Order: sequence, then C-alpha cells, then structure tokens
Amino acid sequence: MRDNVMGELQQTQPDEESKSKMLDILKRFHEQEEIDSLDEEELDSSLSEETIQKILSGDQLNFEDLSTEEKKHFQRAIISGELSKLIEPWDPWWLKPSAKNISLTSDGTQRIQRIVKEYSVESENDTDSDELHEVPGGPTTPLPPVNKLVSSDPSPLLAFHLVDIIYSYCFTLRLYNGDWKTDPVESSITVLTVSSVLGQGERHTETVLEALSHCLEQTCSPEYKHAGGLQFGLRLMDDVVHLLNLGGNALVCLLCDLQRMIQSGERGLKSEKMRKSKRAELKGKLKSVDRKVYFMMCWVHKQPLEAWAELARIVDMEKRTAAEYADAKRSDVRLAEKKERGKPLIKEIP
Repeated sequence: MRDNVMGELQQTQPDEESKSKMLDILKRFHEQEEIDSLDEEELDSSLSEETIQKILSGDQLNFEDLSTEEKKHFQRAIISGELSKLIEPWDPWWLKPSAKNISLTSDGTQRIQRIVKEYSVESENDTDSDELHEVPGGPTTPLPPVNKLVSSDPSPLLAFHLVDIIYSYCFTLRLYNGDWKTDPVESSITVLTVSSVLGQGERHTETVLEALSHCLEQTCSPEYKHAGGLQFGLRLMDDVVHLLNLGGNALVCLLCDLQRMIQSGERGLKSEKMRKSKRAELKGKLKSVDRKVYFMMCWVHKQPLEAWAELARIVDMEKRTAAEYADAKRSDVRLAEKKERGKPLIKEIP
C-alpha cells in the first residue's frame, strides 16, 4: 500500500497540459469575479430597515433573522476580518502550536495526557487556554487495518481524494467561523457540496489538479462566492498544505472531527423542516459519507510520513501557479485602469 501511494505521487508531476488546464479554469473564475464585482457595486450593503429596527429596539438578533444578502455580507466580513473588532476571531486549530504535537497510539487512538495547571480565577474563566480543546480529539477506539474493512486493495487515488476532503473541511470550518456545531446539518451539506469525493462520487478526482479544480469551482460558485472567491480558495490551499505537513496524526484528528460533524448532522435531520423523501435521501448520503470518512481515517493512519510531504509539495505547486495567474490578472487590470485615467476627457478633432 505504501509503495502504491509513493509511486502514484511521484508520477503525478505538474506538466504543461495540467498547468494549462488550471490556467483555463482560473481565467474563467477571474472573468466571473470581474462581472460579480461590477454587480456588487450596485448592491446596497446596508442593513434592511427591519433589521435596524430590531437592533434599535434591543431585540436579540440571530443569524437566521438576516436576509439572504445580509447573511452574505456578514459571512464575507467574517472571512475578510472586517468584524474582528466586533467578534472574537477564530484561529484554525491546525495553525496553533499544539497541532504540531498531536500524539496518537500505534492503533490510532488518542493518547490521554495529564495536564497539571496552576489553579486561579483567571485560568478557570480562560477556557481558550486549555489546550485539550485546541485540537479535535482523535479516535476513542482502535482503527482497524484497511484490509479488515474491504477485501480488495485500496485505490491508488486515495491521496488525491484526501486533498478534496481536507479542502472541504477547511472551507466549512472557515465559513462557520470554526463552530460547525451551531448548525451541523448545514455544515454537513456544505461539505457534501464542496467535496466531489464525498458529495458526488470519485469519478472526477483522479489527480491533485482535479481535486483542487472542483473545490475552487465550488468556492467561486454563486452559492459561495460571497465567502471570498478565488482569494479565499488560495487561502484554503495553504490550509491543505499546512495540514499535510503536520502529518498523519493531525489528519486523523481532522477526519475524526469531520466524522463527528457528519454524524451530528444526521441526528439533526430529525428536527429539520423538510420533505420526508428529501430527509431520507440526505440521511442516506450522510450515512455513506460517514463510512467513507472512517475508511479514509483508517487508511491515513497507516501511511508513511514522506507521503504527506510529497503530497503537500504538489498541492503547494498548484497553489503557486494559481496565485501567479491571479497576481498577473490584477496587474493587467491596474494597468488598464491607469491607461484609462490617463486619457483626455475631450479629444481635439484636427
């Protein structure tokens, strides 16, 4: 299994054809974002009269009370940092120092570490300082070998499917400011929408490029473009690279947290107002995703550390290509605007 993973990664080097494909995708995204930016200039980003009256009257205002446009502006403001002075910003757990020291047992379960902390009133109230809650907990039961779950050999493309899953998880956590528990049903649906592997099957995810391309397409789609579009997608690629470089233990904890999200979403369906047929369909999908995530967790646990470093290098290379294209396009736009400003308002006719 390890030889298959390393061999497949070494053969998947970015060539001119794959680079051209990514550039074509980015060009389409960039053109759409230019159109969207013109449309957004015409939109009124202020709060509705109804929302303003609720605030002035002192009524409690929930996210669900906002209009569709207000929700989009609010989520965009969270991601861009505009609301950093109004709400406590969320720092991704994978960027915290404690993420570098995740330790699991040989069977994949969470090691229980005793943390002795000096008691004080400040430490009692400072829940954020408790490192036990910084990183999602790992499995509580031993992870079985993959050959105990399936009779055939695992697909050599699982590493690329993992890129898709990591991206989708990071997308969802950043979109919900780190707290998927506020709405596990919608969080689970978001994962299924962004992920080709979990939401639409594995047929379109046979390379790192295809995994990232599909995720970027969803990120820049009308449904989610308010989150930040291409720049948000590039940020998420950095998240993927960072998590891969943390190694297998961090990835197992990520997948364990994702499984908890999916299971919580499935339980939450009971209280959701939707048609019975739709509820049954979504429940079936979430059960299937639950099994896929668990299988991936077991597979990841047995992979060599060097596989993650190589995969991170390929993702980073694709991200740099995308960033270079985006920077070039922005430079072209600035140059065009500068030339436009330099034109005389009235041209003398000879």
